[in-house]
Amino acid sequence: MFEFDSIPTLTLAQGATPPAPGESIPLEGTSATAGAPGGPGPPTGKSPFGGQFFVIMLVLLVGMILFSVLGQRRDRKKREAMIKAVKKHDRVQTIGGVIGAVMEVKSNSVVLKVDETSNTRITFARSAIQQVLTTDADSDPVSGDAAG
Repeated sequence: MFEFDSIPTLTLAQGATPPAPGESIPLEGTSATAGAPGGPGPPTGKSPFGGQFFVIMLVLLVGMILFSVLGQRRDRKKREAMIKAVKKHDRVQTIGGVIGAVMEVKSNSVVLKVDETSNTRITFARSAIQQVLTTDADSDPVSGDAAG
């Protein structure tokens, strides 16, 4: 069925002689002296982006990481300042979405009044405060209306 005795051969056009073993076949448009001193030679392994491609990518990667870290540090400082500035009668929203007025401020926790009619108070960790909605001490703690 299959004969492995015969090795396929390459026949070159225009009566050229076949290359010797280990010799490359010249491509169309190149001379037979490719690779010889002074000749065009084989293509080099140069990157199409130039030699500085990886340097540029490394600089961009370091820059992105640096901006990310600096941005997170700035946000963390803002949040810590906001949590330290919470005082009695501020309206705050917790990370769980509970909105209430601060009734007591302790070292690691705050007591929020979440319902005026039933006088419901809930204790939260200070770190659970997501944002301060109002800081005006003259406003009504729960409804936000002016006291006058």
